[in-house]
Amino acid sequence: MPITISTAEARKKFADIVNRVAYGHEPVILTRRGEEIAALVSMEEFELLQQIEDVIDIKDAKKALEEQGASIPANEFWKKLGL
Repeated sequence: MPITISTAEARKKFADIVNRVAYGHEPVILTRRGEEIAALVSMEEFELLQQIEDVIDIKDAKKALEEQGASIPANEFWKKLGL
């Protein structure tokens, strides 16, 4: 279960928190005025999240390629976007 700590407290105990995340693999949720604003995770967890995101992106790309529709040249598409 993640540890929840305010950003003010995190500043005071930064080195300890980094060690807990990096070596203890304990995620930490940072709060400001009681609202969760960020999370600290180990590099292993971050890399896993990146891999999951990559798999989702690949599935979405495959699905888009399978969809029928009119093709337009890239230059025309960029022109529509104002690029």
